[in-house]
Amino acid sequence: MNPSISERPLTIAGLSQSKLQYQLDPQTLTQHALEANRGALTSNGVLNVLTGKFTGRAPEDRFIVRDSLTEDRVWWGNVNIPFNKAHYAALKSKVLHYLDGKNLFVRDAFAGAEDSVRISIRVINEFPDHNLFCYNMFLRPTTNELAGLDPEWTILHAPGFEAEAERDGTRQGNFAILSFEDKTILIGGTGYTGEMKKGIFSALNFLLPTQHNTLPMHCSANMGRDGSTALFFGLSGTGKTTLSADPNRQLIGDDEHGWTAGGLVFNFEGGCYAKVIDLTEEKEPEIFRAIRPGALLENVLLDAQGTPDYSNKKITENTRVSYPIDHIDNCVLPSQGPAPKHVFFLTADAYGILPPLSKLTRAQAAYHFMSGYTAKVAGTEAGVTEPKAAFSACFGAPFMPLHPSEYAEMLMSKLSGTDIQVWLVNTGWTGGAYGTGQRISLKNTRRLIQAAMSGELDSAATVTDPYFGLARISECPGVGSELLDPRATWSDKEAYDAGAQRLGSLFQANFTKFEEGTAAEIKAAGPRSN
Repeated sequence: MNPSISERPLTIAGLSQSKLQYQLDPQTLTQHALEANRGALTSNGVLNVLTGKFTGRAPEDRFIVRDSLTEDRVWWGNVNIPFNKAHYAALKSKVLHYLDGKNLFVRDAFAGAEDSVRISIRVINEFPDHNLFCYNMFLRPTTNELAGLDPEWTILHAPGFEAEAERDGTRQGNFAILSFEDKTILIGGTGYTGEMKKGIFSALNFLLPTQHNTLPMHCSANMGRDGSTALFFGLSGTGKTTLSADPNRQLIGDDEHGWTAGGLVFNFEGGCYAKVIDLTEEKEPEIFRAIRPGALLENVLLDAQGTPDYSNKKITENTRVSYPIDHIDNCVLPSQGPAPKHVFFLTADAYGILPPLSKLTRAQAAYHFMSGYTAKVAGTEAGVTEPKAAFSACFGAPFMPLHPSEYAEMLMSKLSGTDIQVWLVNTGWTGGAYGTGQRISLKNTRRLIQAAMSGELDSAATVTDPYFGLARISECPGVGSELLDPRATWSDKEAYDAGAQRLGSLFQANFTKFEEGTAAEIKAAGPRSN
């Protein structure tokens, strides 16, 4: 780090009494964290911290200020919860008063690896480890880019400050509030780092479609040696990270991307934020090897020698690591690729109903994109004793401020007139539901995806599914044909039929909340009524 950068005089309104430490490098931030007893080093020199009470996001405490920009554009409800403009102004003043006089850590950065649509960010952190997270996760400006930079957006991050719910208009002490008029993300009462990155993701999900005709996507992306791009959408547990981490393809990014009007796919971020529960070098070599000095581990227990115990879930199952993307050897820099040739929607169907691989029409792609289906298995949550359907619009509902149909129609528009193929991939169960059937092997799923991307399935035979109308692949070299027909894998065919009708009705019930404002073509692309 150029000393002239970190020592640059800095003035921030409302923080005249604070010592502002600017653009510190990872080594210095790690040392500050250790001196403040914020964490401990692993045996190989990686900072490990505990995030406190919150080890994940708090979606019920994420708000958007209702103002002139958002009033008629945001899809308000229990995901996008409105926040009073006067309450926001008063709460921001209180947060600034709380921070003023403290030793603060300030970082300027970018979000968006495409210059024409990127935004500049100033992050003001109460603690050094959170500033290290921002170094890892946002795009790092060059010295020349920093000169004269006047950031558009600000993140005020005060984990030690708690709101007074009744007076401040929050639900409880913690909060994450987006103000589009003020271009500020206000976070308090939580030390979970992911609130910062998801706050910027939410902002971009509003701004990019509105201002740049760019589709924001909660997906991973990689590129083949031939320059072909593939996108992988999926909720937790569906295999998004695992399946996109292909040694024969280069990683563009693991979580948040944009797709421009000109056809470019680009990463929003400068790093990766990966789960590490049960991590081993054998299962996830790229992630395992990326955990080296400069990375930041969260909520991992260490043994007496400082060795991480990745199997220990005592604190949380949501143990995490952040690191710059160039900690992955097989990555694309800059993090961009051409328009995708293949788009994969991943679902872990614990009911054992959906085919392992199906081709989707444009309208079906929009329908399943809006649905964002997977299923939780028994034992994942208290009281869950059988598979439970989970739907998250656009595979990222908590971060999507606009009506899901707006994103879906943008997707349809991008598919129109192209040979881009969208696939629905079931990485879940076959031969019965969870508890009776068995999980589709990763080997078979990888083979199906590889065959799809290589063109082997371009002319493969398909069969129309009678319940969902999907064109399921009925033959694939290296995969048994019986596996490709989910009904054939069930010994009790009548039970499969009943399960298919039941799952179809769950899709239909979920989609009712999107009815108003959704095109008839998309509504008609769902499961068939029986």
